[in-house]
Formats: sequence, C-alpha cells, structure tokens
Amino acid sequence: MRVLEYLLLSDPMKDALSEQLNHEFYSAYLYLAMSAYRSHENFNGAAQWMQLQYEEEHVHATKIYDYLVDQGAHVKLLRIAAPSDQYGSILEVFQASLAHEQEMTNRLNELSDRALKEKDHATYNLLQWFVNEQVEEEATVGGIIAKLQLVKDDGYGLLMVDNELGSRPAAQPDGA
Repeated sequence: MRVLEYLLLSDPMKDALSEQLNHEFYSAYLYLAMSAYRSHENFNGAAQWMQLQYEEEHVHATKIYDYLVDQGAHVKLLRIAAPSDQYGSILEVFQASLAHEQEMTNRLNELSDRALKEKDHATYNLLQWFVNEQVEEEATVGGIIAKLQLVKDDGYGLLMVDNELGSRPAAQPDGA
C-alpha cells in the first residue's frame, strides 16, 4: 500500500473539498434527473440541454477529485442524495436549476473564503475557476427563465425555446 507523505491541504480544507466534490456529483445527478423528466414530458431540447449540463457538472466534480489526488489527499466519496423526479413545468425546472446554481455559488464562495483564511493559495486559485463558472451558470439559466416567462404557456413559443435549448453545443474538453 502506497501512502503519500506530502499532504498539502489542512484536514478541514480536505474535508470541505470532499464535501464540495459530493455536491458537484449531486449537481450532475440532479441535471440527469431533470433531463429524464423533460424527456418524459417530450421537451427533448430541454432534455438535451440538461444532459449536457449533467456532463459539465461531472467534469466539475472530476476537477475537484483530481485536485484532491494531486494534493495527496485520501479521497472519500460520500453518498449522493437522490434528486426529485418531479419538477412541474419547463419554467419550474429551470427555476429549480437556478436555485440550485445559486446554492452552489454560496457554497463555493464560502469555500473560497476558507481558502483565503487558511492562506491556501493553490486551493483558492482552483476555486476561482469555479466561482467564475458560477457567474456564467447563473446568467445562462437566468436568460432561459426570462425567455420562458416571456412566452408563458404559448405552445409555439415553448416549442421555439425548446428547439433553441436543443442547439446547445457540448462543453469543451478543457472542462469549461
């Protein structure tokens, strides 16, 4: 058994990053559940958008996992909670997505504050990538919500938005 002797993270930071790793995997799981729900409701564009979001969140989790490994931490994977399988309208799905992203932003900001307090500049640098990503996540979902609110329950308008959601390109391999 190989034990790394160079752990560069404090125990509290390691534990906090492990918890964030769990939240990132939960995010992926949540978006997969949302994709399944939208697919079941025949909003295939939204289902594809959510599927791509699932893949992006998985990349985010892997980024934290790789960082923990690179820092010599013993990675402990925690149980992932089951997300809901009922979300209501397409607007309600994206409102739930925005609420989740806002929660993730708060978690990442708190983790960044912890890294600064500990003067853990490497972890702080990693977390800034996530903080910047959250700005994009919230803006994107907020824009989708605005379009859905604009079209309300108009079938043609919903079809147009769903088609637009289905044209989302896949994430770049660098994790962005």
